[in-house]
Amino acid sequence: MALGRYSFTARRKNNQGKSIVSNSKASYVIYNAVESGRISYSVRIMESGERLDTLAGVTYGDSSLWWIIAAASGIGWGLQVPPGTVLRIPDNSSEVAGLLTWKIKYQIIT
Repeated sequence: MALGRYSFTARRKNNQGKSIVSNSKASYVIYNAVESGRISYSVRIMESGERLDTLAGVTYGDSSLWWIIAAASGIGWGLQVPPGTVLRIPDNSSEVAGLLTWKIKYQIIT
């Protein structure tokens, strides 16, 4: 399964009928899984000049998975995070994918 930041978003139409993408509960699922210890993670303090996509590239070999770090850290969807921000970086992106896939299979995420 290809895991992208829009894999777990709701696709809706605005009042003009134009397609829009809105956040689902996936970021909350990831954050809560980290908080409860269901997903293993490491802690890192964001340093000046670092970006989430760069950290994701180093950690997962795929910079497009930056949103996993953002969701796990509870910082939203921003790529630019101020220095000193505490990041929780899930150790394995497949573990996150498995959790989200299971939740969708059983229609727990809307």
